[in-house]
Amino acid sequence: MKHLAIAAGILTATSAVAADKPELTVYTYDSFVSDWGPGPKVKEAFEAECDCTLNLVGVEDGAALLSRVRLEGENTEADIVLGLDTNLISAAKETGLFGPHSITADYALPVEWTDTVFVPYDWGYFAFVHNADAPAPTSFRELADGDAKIIIQDPRSSTPGLGLLLWVKASYGDDAPSIWADLADNIVTVTKGWSEAYGLFLEGEADMVLSYTTSPAYHLIAEEDASKAAAPFDEGHYMQVEVAAKLANTDQPELADQFLNFMVSDAFQTIIPTTNWMYPAVTPSSGLPEGFETLITPQKALLFDQDKAAAAREQALAEWLGTLSQ
Repeated sequence: MKHLAIAAGILTATSAVAADKPELTVYTYDSFVSDWGPGPKVKEAFEAECDCTLNLVGVEDGAALLSRVRLEGENTEADIVLGLDTNLISAAKETGLFGPHSITADYALPVEWTDTVFVPYDWGYFAFVHNADAPAPTSFRELADGDAKIIIQDPRSSTPGLGLLLWVKASYGDDAPSIWADLADNIVTVTKGWSEAYGLFLEGEADMVLSYTTSPAYHLIAEEDASKAAAPFDEGHYMQVEVAAKLANTDQPELADQFLNFMVSDAFQTIIPTTNWMYPAVTPSSGLPEGFETLITPQKALLFDQDKAAAAREQALAEWLGTLSQ
């Protein structure tokens, strides 16, 4: 029985040590915490640096994060929210739930970054991904006039879905409703998030799926499969910058700041290209992985600034809902 008592004592001591470690809770999107996403490597790397426990909580897709935190309010368990983007920053600030940061970094973004609340960690361009051996449209007009079947994401729960709305709005302005009317018969389904949509595309449920210009890099690098491509559109491509911020009422402010600093470090940024399959916000010392040079480069980058995005989002969503419900 003595060995059982000793074992019990060791377990108790180990539990006590674990309990003494501070815990940082990060709300993010499901694909970030998946086995193939950045989450596992980020957790391992940060815990080795902080001597803490990093608790990554998946909350569907990006746009659902803001709804979750807004609903929980000051009672949220989150210390950091990671996975909003520039289209949601204005709405996020209006909640008053997020606190300022003092992070500085040598960003490799296509836009200047001066925001004092949200810290960028990656970026990319939205695109429709298709099988490389199949013809693809070169514009929304051509897509709408053709027979290609597409899968998109719901803009109320998904940042790519919202990005698509703003992509169409930025490209066509007041004519956006007519584009949606013509696209309606191309849409196979509207999913809540990116993971479900991309999975259905890979299962052959549609000819194209709303994703990113960087998505083919996953197949090329991880699977040695060059069968996927992103279709370049004449209108240009809408850009996404993904961001994170700490909650103003976090009980781990120093640890939250440490994580935000870690997020723009080489240790974090080297993980992003081949797990989140996006461009890193800060170029890693090792550069981009081989294969990224094969990706299309949009001839025109589209992006509403934070304030204009908020106004455009409401109008574009109303137009989208009104048109597709007819």
